[in-house]
Amino acid sequence: MKLVYPAYFTPLEKSDGYCVTFPDLPGCVTQGKNLAEAIEMATDAASGWVLDELEDGKSAPKASKVNEIKVEQDCDFVNAIVLDMDAYSEKYGNKAIRKNCTIPAWLNTIAEKSNVNFSAVLQSALIEKLGLGT
Repeated sequence: MKLVYPAYFTPLEKSDGYCVTFPDLPGCVTQGKNLAEAIEMATDAASGWVLDELEDGKSAPKASKVNEIKVEQDCDFVNAIVLDMDAYSEKYGNKAIRKNCTIPAWLNTIAEKSNVNFSAVLQSALIEKLGLGT
């Protein structure tokens, strides 16, 4: 699913950077040290914001039209940002991803007899290995 949202760009004082907000995504704010980085950061921030909504069972907010957003200062501007939610969700979402792995037959036999949940063990091991535990 691809979505398009208007992003409001405000130049940062004393730098080439921009602050970016989204009128349709309350609290979604980011910035970049130049325009290219600001656009990348805006795409990532908005994608994360929308993914959170979708994972909470909500729908993505309706987007305003770019030409309906009024700029406050002459140096500000509005630009459309495209979000590829399928790609973002695959990379960062909580949706379960199937992984195929290989273990020795003897280990599989013992684990199955012990009713081991292979998915839970792999998740726990990865969290521990990557230092992501609380």
